[in-house]
Amino acid sequence: MSKKYSLVIFLLALAVLSISILALAESYTIKTSSDKFRGTFLVNQSNFTLYYFQNDSTANGASTCYNECAVLYTPFYVPNFSTPDNLNSNDFGTETRTDGKKQTTFKGWPLYYYARDKAAGEFNGDGGAWHIIDPDNQPQVI
Repeated sequence: MSKKYSLVIFLLALAVLSISILALAESYTIKTSSDKFRGTFLVNQSNFTLYYFQNDSTANGASTCYNECAVLYTPFYVPNFSTPDNLNSNDFGTETRTDGKKQTTFKGWPLYYYARDKAAGEFNGDGGAWHIIDPDNQPQVI
């Protein structure tokens, strides 16, 4: 094989590898929003509120929301995400649910969406055992 031909193949391979790396580097953003009455809380990149389920603490942070519960409060999962400077990326993780699906966690708490939040910035699912997440005051699941 000629040196010129080898160089072209090498450059093409490098370009394909670079594109693959860039695709993996693309990530979803988890950030905060605020409300004058509720304070600061976690949202996804489209500003939909993320929730935690108080009952998950009885399972050491494992999700206890399945079946009809998981229809109303949908488990939140993104494989790659970034956070702004006001959030510590080390506070986030991933758990595997008993149904085999993955779920993103914050300080050990599985994260959820609320199905009746129809617009960005709503927090209709906050109440009872369900809560918005105050990133500055959220306790770590023990």
